[in-house]
Amino acid sequence: MSRLYLLRHAKAGWALPGVRDFDRPLDASGHADAEKMGTAMRARSYVPDLTLCSNARRARETLEGLAGQTDTGRVLFLDTLYSDDAAGYLAIIRGNGGPGSLLVIGHNPMMEDLAMAVADSGDEAALATLNQGFPTSGLAVIGFPGNLADAARGTGHLDAFLTPADP
Repeated sequence: MSRLYLLRHAKAGWALPGVRDFDRPLDASGHADAEKMGTAMRARSYVPDLTLCSNARRARETLEGLAGQTDTGRVLFLDTLYSDDAAGYLAIIRGNGGPGSLLVIGHNPMMEDLAMAVADSGDEAALATLNQGFPTSGLAVIGFPGNLADAARGTGHLDAFLTPADP
Protein backbone atom coordinates (compact mmCIF):
# COMPACT_ATOMS: atom_id res chain seq x y z
CA MET A 1 0.00 0.00 0.00
CA SER A 2 1.30 3.44 -0.95
CA ARG A 3 -0.05 6.88 -0.28
CA LEU A 4 0.01 10.04 -2.38
CA TYR A 5 -0.63 13.44 -0.84
CA LEU A 6 -1.54 16.19 -3.30
CA LEU A 7 -1.39 19.66 -1.76
CA ARG A 8 -2.27 22.75 -3.74
CA HIS A 9 -0.13 25.70 -2.69
CA ALA A 10 -1.65 28.11 -0.17
CA LYS A 11 -3.32 31.38 -1.15
CA ALA A 12 -1.01 33.84 -2.88
CA GLY A 13 -1.38 37.51 -3.55
CA TRP A 14 -1.84 38.83 -7.06
CA ALA A 15 1.29 39.59 -9.03
CA LEU A 16 2.39 43.19 -8.64
CA PRO A 17 3.61 45.10 -11.68
CA GLY A 18 6.99 43.77 -12.70
CA VAL A 19 6.60 40.53 -10.69
CA ARG A 20 6.38 37.27 -12.59
CA ASP A 21 3.58 34.83 -11.70
CA PHE A 22 6.31 32.36 -10.69
CA ASP A 23 7.49 34.80 -8.00
CA ARG A 24 4.13 35.57 -6.33
CA PRO A 25 4.40 35.19 -2.52
CA LEU A 26 1.76 33.85 -0.16
CA ASP A 27 -0.53 36.40 1.43
CA ALA A 28 -1.16 36.46 5.19
CA SER A 29 -4.02 33.97 5.02
CA GLY A 30 -1.89 31.69 2.86
CA HIS A 31 0.85 31.57 5.48
CA ALA A 32 -1.71 30.77 8.20
CA ASP A 33 -3.40 28.09 6.06
CA ALA A 34 -0.08 26.39 5.27
CA GLU A 35 0.62 26.11 8.99
CA LYS A 36 -2.92 24.78 9.63
CA MET A 37 -2.42 22.10 7.01
CA GLY A 38 0.89 21.10 8.57
CA THR A 39 -0.83 20.77 11.93
CA ALA A 40 -3.66 18.73 10.35
CA MET A 41 -1.18 16.43 8.62
CA ARG A 42 0.72 15.85 11.86
CA ALA A 43 -2.52 15.15 13.78
CA ARG A 44 -3.55 12.53 11.21
CA SER A 45 -0.04 11.00 10.91
CA TYR A 46 0.18 11.98 7.24
CA VAL A 47 3.96 11.87 6.95
CA PRO A 48 5.53 11.65 3.50
CA ASP A 49 8.78 9.85 2.85
CA LEU A 50 9.51 12.33 0.05
CA THR A 51 8.13 15.76 -0.85
CA LEU A 52 8.20 17.05 -4.40
CA CYS A 53 7.63 20.80 -4.43
CA SER A 54 7.18 23.25 -7.26
CA ASN A 55 9.98 25.78 -7.34
CA ALA A 56 7.46 28.64 -7.58
CA ARG A 57 7.74 30.96 -4.60
CA ARG A 58 4.18 30.35 -3.34
CA ALA A 59 4.76 26.57 -3.32
CA ARG A 60 8.11 26.89 -1.51
CA GLU A 61 6.49 29.17 1.08
CA THR A 62 3.66 26.65 1.51
CA LEU A 63 6.27 23.98 2.21
CA GLU A 64 7.95 26.25 4.79
CA GLY A 65 4.64 26.69 6.62
CA LEU A 66 3.99 22.96 6.60
CA ALA A 67 7.52 22.05 7.64
CA GLY A 68 7.21 24.27 10.71
CA GLN A 69 4.38 22.02 11.92
CA THR A 70 5.13 18.51 10.63
CA ASP A 71 7.73 16.25 9.08
CA THR A 72 7.91 16.55 5.29
CA GLY A 73 10.55 13.89 4.65
CA ARG A 74 13.25 14.44 2.06
CA VAL A 75 12.45 17.38 -0.25
CA LEU A 76 13.10 17.89 -3.95
CA PHE A 77 12.25 21.13 -5.77
CA LEU A 78 11.15 20.81 -9.38
CA ASP A 79 10.54 23.58 -11.92
CA THR A 80 8.43 21.14 -13.94
CA LEU A 81 5.74 21.12 -11.24
CA TYR A 82 5.07 24.73 -12.23
CA SER A 83 4.72 24.08 -15.95
CA ASP A 84 3.66 20.45 -16.48
CA ASP A 85 0.08 19.28 -16.93
CA ALA A 86 -1.59 16.48 -14.93
CA ALA A 87 -0.02 13.81 -17.17
CA GLY A 88 3.38 15.36 -16.48
CA TYR A 89 2.66 15.34 -12.74
CA LEU A 90 1.78 11.65 -12.93
CA ALA A 91 5.02 10.91 -14.80
CA ILE A 92 6.99 12.78 -12.10
CA ILE A 93 5.19 10.81 -9.37
CA ARG A 94 5.87 7.52 -11.12
CA GLY A 95 9.53 8.47 -11.61
CA ASN A 96 9.97 9.33 -7.94
CA GLY A 97 7.50 6.88 -6.44
CA GLY A 98 8.05 3.61 -4.75
CA PRO A 99 6.54 1.98 -1.75
CA GLY A 100 5.64 4.40 0.98
CA SER A 101 4.31 7.92 0.67
CA LEU A 102 4.88 10.97 -1.47
CA LEU A 103 3.72 14.59 -1.02
CA VAL A 104 3.40 16.81 -4.09
CA ILE A 105 3.02 20.56 -3.57
CA GLY A 106 1.85 22.08 -6.82
CA HIS A 107 -0.68 24.10 -8.73
CA ASN A 108 -4.14 23.99 -10.22
CA PRO A 109 -5.61 22.87 -12.55
CA MET A 110 -3.01 20.09 -12.50
CA MET A 111 -3.71 19.01 -8.91
CA GLU A 112 -7.46 18.76 -9.45
CA ASP A 113 -7.12 17.03 -12.82
CA LEU A 114 -4.64 14.52 -11.41
CA ALA A 115 -6.66 13.75 -8.27
CA MET A 116 -9.81 13.17 -10.29
CA ALA A 117 -7.98 11.00 -12.83
CA VAL A 118 -6.20 8.66 -10.43
CA ALA A 119 -8.88 8.38 -7.73
CA ASP A 120 -12.07 7.13 -9.31
CA SER A 121 -13.29 5.74 -6.00
CA GLY A 122 -13.11 6.84 -2.41
CA ASP A 123 -14.72 8.25 0.66
CA GLU A 124 -18.06 9.79 -0.39
CA ALA A 125 -17.56 13.03 1.55
CA ALA A 126 -14.02 13.41 0.21
CA LEU A 127 -15.17 12.81 -3.37
CA ALA A 128 -18.00 15.34 -2.94
CA THR A 129 -15.54 17.96 -1.67
CA LEU A 130 -13.09 17.28 -4.51
CA ASN A 131 -15.89 17.52 -7.07
CA GLN A 132 -16.51 21.10 -5.88
CA GLY A 133 -12.97 22.05 -6.89
CA PHE A 134 -9.47 21.95 -5.43
CA PRO A 135 -9.07 25.06 -3.23
CA THR A 136 -5.77 26.59 -2.22
CA SER A 137 -4.25 24.57 0.66
CA GLY A 138 -6.52 21.65 -0.26
CA LEU A 139 -5.01 18.23 0.46
CA ALA A 140 -6.09 15.08 -1.35
CA VAL A 141 -5.00 11.85 0.34
CA ILE A 142 -4.99 9.01 -2.17
CA GLY A 143 -4.18 5.40 -1.36
CA PHE A 144 -2.82 2.95 -3.93
CA PRO A 145 -2.77 -0.84 -3.55
CA GLY A 146 0.80 -1.09 -4.82
CA ASN A 147 3.83 0.99 -5.60
CA LEU A 148 3.51 4.65 -6.62
CA ALA A 149 5.80 3.88 -9.55
CA ASP A 150 2.77 2.01 -10.95
CA ALA A 151 0.20 4.75 -10.24
CA ALA A 152 -2.19 5.19 -13.14
CA ARG A 153 -5.62 6.51 -14.04
CA GLY A 154 -8.31 4.97 -11.86
CA THR A 155 -5.98 2.97 -9.61
CA GLY A 156 -6.20 5.15 -6.49
CA HIS A 157 -8.74 5.51 -3.70
CA LEU A 158 -9.45 8.99 -2.30
CA ASP A 159 -9.16 8.39 1.45
CA ALA A 160 -9.62 12.01 2.53
CA PHE A 161 -9.77 15.57 1.27
CA LEU A 162 -8.83 18.27 3.75
CA THR A 163 -8.97 22.05 3.69
CA PRO A 164 -7.79 24.57 6.29
CA ALA A 165 -11.42 24.92 7.42
CA ASP A 166 -11.47 21.28 8.61
CA PRO A 167 -10.87 20.68 12.31
